[in-house]
Amino acid sequence: QVQLVESGGGLVQAGDSLRISCAASGRSFSNSAMGWFRQAPGKEREFVAAINESDEGTTYVLYADSVKGRFTISRDNAKNTVYLQMNSLKPEDTAVYYCAAGQGLGPIRSGRVDYWGQGTQVTVSS
Repeated sequence: QVQLVESGGGLVQAGDSLRISCAASGRSFSNSAMGWFRQAPGKEREFVAAINESDEGTTYVLYADSVKGRFTISRDNAKNTVYLQMNSLKPEDTAVYYCAAGQGLGPIRSGRVDYWGQGTQVTVSS
């Protein structure tokens, strides 16, 4: 059974940093694109970041404009885990953050996701 399990969410103050993790199980995701989405109360789920690697080992990343320069996505294939380092957090970053796995950066960016995690709450107070 494939599972994506997020962890590391919590309550922080504006300007703080937080790293959330997504541990995958059930199969290796080293050849899959991985990403993060978020959903704030009353809003639709939105793309945050995605990461993929070519067969030659080149890493490609994609970010939403709203988080570019503040958030960094990374992965550890040996641990089957993807991370989202969030710096300079703002109250508008408050949301449930979801991990996702898919066929590539483009599909993930478009919401064509094969697997979803259950989400982890990130709350940024002002």
